[in-house]
Amino acid sequence: MSTHPYTNSLINETSPYLLQHAHNPVNWFPWKDEILDKAKSEEKLIIISVGYAACHWCHVMEHESFEDEAVGDVMNENYISIKVDREERPDVDQAYMNAVQLMTGSGGWPMNIIALPDGRPVWGGTYFKKEQWMSVLKQISDLYKKEAEQLFEYADKLEKGLHQLQIIPPPQEEQNLKKEDFTAVLNTFKRNFDHRDGGMSQVPKFVIPSNFQFLLRYAFQNEDQGLKDFVFKSLDKISYGGIFDHIEGGFSRYSVDERWHIPHFEKMLYDNAQMVSLYSEAYKVTKNKWYKEVVLQTLGFIKNELTSPEGGFYSSLDADSLNAEGKLIEGAYYSWTKTELKQVLQDDFELFSMYYNINPTGKWEKDLYVPIRTLSNKQLFKEQNLTLEELEIKKKGWIDILRERRTFRSKPRLDNKQLTSWNALMISGYVSAYKAFSIAEHLEIAKTNASFILENLQKKDGGLYHSYKDGASNINGFLEDYAFTIEAFIHIYEVTLEETWLDKASQLSEYCIAKFYSEERSAFYFTSIDDRALITRNVDLNDNVMPAANSVMAKNLHQLSKYFDNSSYFNIAKKMLLNMNHQLEEYPQGYSNWLDLKMDLTYNFYEVVITGKKALSNLKELNTHYLANILIDGTLKDNSDRPLLKDRYKSNEDLFYVCENSACKLPVRSMKACLEHFNKN
Repeated sequence: MSTHPYTNSLINETSPYLLQHAHNPVNWFPWKDEILDKAKSEEKLIIISVGYAACHWCHVMEHESFEDEAVGDVMNENYISIKVDREERPDVDQAYMNAVQLMTGSGGWPMNIIALPDGRPVWGGTYFKKEQWMSVLKQISDLYKKEAEQLFEYADKLEKGLHQLQIIPPPQEEQNLKKEDFTAVLNTFKRNFDHRDGGMSQVPKFVIPSNFQFLLRYAFQNEDQGLKDFVFKSLDKISYGGIFDHIEGGFSRYSVDERWHIPHFEKMLYDNAQMVSLYSEAYKVTKNKWYKEVVLQTLGFIKNELTSPEGGFYSSLDADSLNAEGKLIEGAYYSWTKTELKQVLQDDFELFSMYYNINPTGKWEKDLYVPIRTLSNKQLFKEQNLTLEELEIKKKGWIDILRERRTFRSKPRLDNKQLTSWNALMISGYVSAYKAFSIAEHLEIAKTNASFILENLQKKDGGLYHSYKDGASNINGFLEDYAFTIEAFIHIYEVTLEETWLDKASQLSEYCIAKFYSEERSAFYFTSIDDRALITRNVDLNDNVMPAANSVMAKNLHQLSKYFDNSSYFNIAKKMLLNMNHQLEEYPQGYSNWLDLKMDLTYNFYEVVITGKKALSNLKELNTHYLANILIDGTLKDNSDRPLLKDRYKSNEDLFYVCENSACKLPVRSMKACLEHFNKN
């Protein structure tokens, strides 16, 4: 953060990222309607600079350019400068990221845009050195003063291109959903597999949890052992790598190398939420104790570092932290020197260095190491003549020592705003862990956070806010907030059978349809009809580091259609999928959550109804099994008129019904008999 004695209007904001820039000599404004109106009335060009609190290169550009008085003078004289926290305003980020990608072919953060007074972009890019930035500022300012018509012509063309990006081409012929389609999808997927290090063959390496969840489901239902092996090898390699924090738990955002070794050290809530769900699901298939350890360590990190006293979840930890010399450095909190490790581990250093590769394999840069595993416990104990129990005891001791050592280090900066969508993803993560391990605390935390959302992030009209901090919520919710919250509430119902969660999911869905859905486009817009229009009104369709809000909504509506026998919900979900169907084969990595929905509609999909006084204990046992193609319903009493439950309860009997499209087979009385109903196809 700047040490200059300046203060700009960001000082009144709550976003940690905006507050980081509140003392820049740049006269920054937040993204607000009155600021956009100010630019228009003064006919001044706009700088829109987008980043987030945990972003390393955002900090670099701030230090090099935005803390510089000469840069500030140029920006203040010629531009209205707006700072945007991309996590607070994903709508603004998405609209201008599309523009940058159209102009340059790539994108990233920090993202810097120069726009006309009406907000339409005319130039953009990502990180720039001070000299480059100053040069661009002067050139475009001069051009605006002398030949503004050139900029307006360019803005017109770019705006047309951006509108074209939002057009979803209708299918050329009637679409049919067929199992056979998945053969081509899997062939495309497999061409990109990294069989040596797991994941996809690309650098940097992002995990994309929805990819692995789809691949695991497909492999399981089609008895594809080779595909299963690839998924589990990938999950082993990822969790053995430095992208996973072996000392305090939790995953970093991505790896900069192909081995998952050196992360970009920022830890984001949304990544960790999904990784908890992914490894919990993988545990149910494999009963691999390491996967359980990964989940529990990650949830320990969430509880210790990203949970507020009110039960909300904070957004992220920064990639950067202060080193021993007081300099802000990427990864300083997480990396180790050999000298320090020898000092604190003493006689155990040699064994530790074998386990975590404090050798050329684990070396990062200079004399720094990031722990990385290459051997399983079984492989190592065979080499070292240790029992598994002895190795686990030693490992726990090492972790305790190094955690204590980290307490003497400067911690990465915390972004303590709480986002509805990311909180909801974390609810689903906790529910997934509860299903796999039956630890009561996980369900308690999930329900506490769900109550936190309802108490602090629900509007008087039943809609949602997007962000909460310091007791305030004032940004209107986006589609992702509704999609992930509805999904989370359905997940809580699946483990509690408390109908209030289903009712809330249905109410939010109705609100979402009214405010976001386009009948013409068979898709939901990212922003509400109540929000100010940007360059374009975007539609979020691609499953990326988070699943697309539209794919999540389509899955939600499919499930709710079963619970409430609502054909309208089903028709919307199916139409959305049919509109996307022709794109799924071309780039399946970008549509894996859509593919999961397609499996629901093409393979056998079951509704499982559990009734009786022991319904909750039977439900808990059922949830420990990997069953990706079921919907769960049930009741402990005879008073429900919902279609799946009506007339299912029999006094003094504990029953399991297995149904397809609400047509139920005769009930059975044991878990074993229930599970025998499921075939994998």
